[in-house]
Amino acid sequence: METEKRSASEDPAEGPAETPAEAPALGPAASVARLLDGLAEERRPRRRGLRWGLVAGVAGAVVLGGVLVLVPRSGERAAPPAPGPAGRALAAAGTGVPASLPDLAALIGEREAHLRAHPGDDQSWAVLGSAYVERGARTGDFMSYPKAEHALRTSLKARPEGNVDALAGLAALADARHDYRAARTWGERAARLAPKRWTTYPVLVEAYRGLGDAKGVARSLETLQKLRSGAAVRALAGTVYRDRGWRENAAAALADAAALAEGPAERAAGLYRVGELAWERGEPAQALRYFDAALAAEPGHHPSLAGKGRALAALGRTSEALQAYRSALAKWPEPRYALELGELYESLKLMPAARAQYDLLRARVRDARRGGVNDERVLGLFEADHGDAGAAVLRLRAEFARHGSPENADALGWALHRAGDSEAGLELAERAMKKGPRSAAFAFHRGEIERELGRYGAARRHLTEALRVNPYFSPLGSAAARRALEALGDPPDGGPAQVYAPPGAPVPELPTPRRTRAPR
Repeated sequence: METEKRSASEDPAEGPAETPAEAPALGPAASVARLLDGLAEERRPRRRGLRWGLVAGVAGAVVLGGVLVLVPRSGERAAPPAPGPAGRALAAAGTGVPASLPDLAALIGEREAHLRAHPGDDQSWAVLGSAYVERGARTGDFMSYPKAEHALRTSLKARPEGNVDALAGLAALADARHDYRAARTWGERAARLAPKRWTTYPVLVEAYRGLGDAKGVARSLETLQKLRSGAAVRALAGTVYRDRGWRENAAAALADAAALAEGPAERAAGLYRVGELAWERGEPAQALRYFDAALAAEPGHHPSLAGKGRALAALGRTSEALQAYRSALAKWPEPRYALELGELYESLKLMPAARAQYDLLRARVRDARRGGVNDERVLGLFEADHGDAGAAVLRLRAEFARHGSPENADALGWALHRAGDSEAGLELAERAMKKGPRSAAFAFHRGEIERELGRYGAARRHLTEALRVNPYFSPLGSAAARRALEALGDPPDGGPAQVYAPPGAPVPELPTPRRTRAPR
């Protein structure tokens, strides 16, 4: 695996180190062809000397948004022997590539043993805390997060001044817990201390996205792109373009990132993102190809298993869809997966099975809360449609006050509508569509709210848009949108009645236009 081209924790005063020129970004068609054609066989690993100084095993490391980045030892020239599993975890993360889970487990065990003998090693505490964050994010073990917080705060206590590693690790932890205010605070502190350290900016982009701060996202992405290029940066840029509604730009960037990915875990994540974008465009067959490709790269990749379930359900392959969802939940009982599977069961009139998934959703949200994870939006959307809409409003109003993203605006607007306050809901639905990505669910929510308010022309337009963006966006929502459009019927012949004067009404005189001389 390639090592990092430069240190992620260089002295801010030195400026970014010079990096070798990278291959130019591929166009979307070339990227798609490359990444799909290359899936049948793994790339042969390129042999390159590792220039990492493994001090006391893995003490020389810093944080990369929940993963780890090695710091090359000053003046190191000779390539040391190949590192063991813990060293491989650090070397993999040197370019932002996710470490393999066995190597990550080895790193955690090694740092725990080291810290029992050397409890004052602030950098090793930061490494351990960041490894816990990655384990929690990758495996769904949310109880890793309290351990991560303890380790990172211990590092900060041991070295309160200038401890960028601990600050960046705390920012990554807050992002993983969906606490975007805290992530912004920790990330901005880290960026002020080391403004040329590129690894801080992906964490800040995620924090600003969660807060709905488009200017903060643009500023952080621009800084990141000046400091760094490559697969990880292309993937993040693609996500931002998707949020802006720039679908072609997003597709090109995400396809490039997937084609340039190194290692099975990074390749799976990249292919999943391309598949998810295809799904959002209403292309389930194309999305399924990417999800299958991601699972070929990493068979247990749970987001791709859930994505495969969505695509298979849209294609009418219901039994396979149910199995894919069950496999995803076995890997990681994510509340969103339980909600989607429950609604698929409900669309099939299998209510006992649907209620079992809804119970799992509630239990999983409670479990995640013990690890400090905020899943209020998913729980609020569930309550709005399947539980207590009034409770959903209280929950989502508090969440929107903390994190004013378009996704939270849409969720709160929908809950208000379901609770009987469609006027207030419409204002938030309009905000979500104006500031957020092009989303079939957003358009459906807005159309249904407008229909309730008697704004039938706007309702017809937005319900049609929802099904045009993605006819399969939800097993329950898609069917509801079709029923609503059928109930609305076609618009009256000749357009809205108010355009025309009533019969016998006087025709107003039009003002005579003033003549102006043409310029000579």
